[in-house]
Amino acid sequence: MKKTLLRKYARLIARVGANIQKGQAVRLFVNVNAVDFAVLVEEECYKAGASRVDVEWECQAETKLHYRYQAQKTLNTVYPWQEAKLKQMSEELPCRIFIVSDDPDGLRGVNQTKMQKARVAKYPIIKPYRDAIDNRHQWCIAAAPSFAWAKKVFPALNKHAAYEKLWEAILASVRVTEDNDPAEAWRVHNQNFVSRCSWLNEQKFDYLTYKSANGTDFKAWLIPEGHWCGGGEYTKQGVYFNPNMPTEEIFTTPYKGKAEGTLVATKPLSYEGQLIENFSLTFKDGKVVACKAEKGQSLLEKMVSMDEGAAMLGELALIPSNSPINNSGILFYETLFDENASCHVALGHGFNDCIDGYTDLSNEECKALGVNESMIHVDFMIGAPDMEITGYKNGKAIPIFKNGEWA
Repeated sequence: MKKTLLRKYARLIARVGANIQKGQAVRLFVNVNAVDFAVLVEEECYKAGASRVDVEWECQAETKLHYRYQAQKTLNTVYPWQEAKLKQMSEELPCRIFIVSDDPDGLRGVNQTKMQKARVAKYPIIKPYRDAIDNRHQWCIAAAPSFAWAKKVFPALNKHAAYEKLWEAILASVRVTEDNDPAEAWRVHNQNFVSRCSWLNEQKFDYLTYKSANGTDFKAWLIPEGHWCGGGEYTKQGVYFNPNMPTEEIFTTPYKGKAEGTLVATKPLSYEGQLIENFSLTFKDGKVVACKAEKGQSLLEKMVSMDEGAAMLGELALIPSNSPINNSGILFYETLFDENASCHVALGHGFNDCIDGYTDLSNEECKALGVNESMIHVDFMIGAPDMEITGYKNGKAIPIFKNGEWA
């Protein structure tokens, strides 16, 4: 891939995605597969005004070794130096940039029980720091290919051709071309979300229903004080940023504990470096009461039992079937992309910034209004070509989606 294009993309991540402010620190989380691109991103962060860039490298092979050889007690421990980093982050509020490059099957065979116990044990220590940064800093998730990921997406190609093909698909999804200004393309893209969000927010629906011939038959209530968001977001300090590159979704946080029926996934879910395929979830009183997967059943069961909130919804997202990513015909095996191909929902943590006046509310006040809380936030895709989504206000039905498209 041409370095000029990659540099354009790196600049987009630093200046439009994270929108680094002059003098702000940056934490860059990146897989070791993407070293070369990480260097470009780091340089663009400095050019955007970053005071320093701290890079934290990730390696799936190393992660597998930890879960194979470390004792559960060791895995469960948050060491003082690790907590010190969390404390510094909550006080300094650096931009956080995540470059996704994992192998979708990279943690296959890992001990799921050990992994779950470790996350549960660490969560009470990590949570206060996560709450302290919520809506107070910019963050951006973007991607760069690895050979293993590329071969998963394009198995018929050799690894080098697959790698190049995946780069092309990623750049197309984030509106980076040789002859355009990506920042301007994203300005227009963000503006296009405004009219859809405005219409949805004017309706003030009480609840939505979802129906599809594949078995989806579902109802979810909305928070009266909630609203729909899409595209970029503002921090509480008023800094605008784009947390996901790419993004095609308009989303809200549903009412915790008020959902009924069955959702059928329409794409595989890559979770903890492993795939869950052909699965469905059934809800009663807002909580998952049954789940079934052709592949990854045990992993799915562990996911929805991580904590009380893991079995409840934290997000509803609307994406038409003719979205650019869906039209590409590519199954990315990566939620960052696949969630933008069709409508999706998320289990777990909800978004405080989907509450009216959230900047003046505490985390506890947002939760009291109905925002779900959990250590996880896992998106899975439910959009189908025949998807019908209907909003209801005071008993009146208003079509939102018909045959997978905006009504």
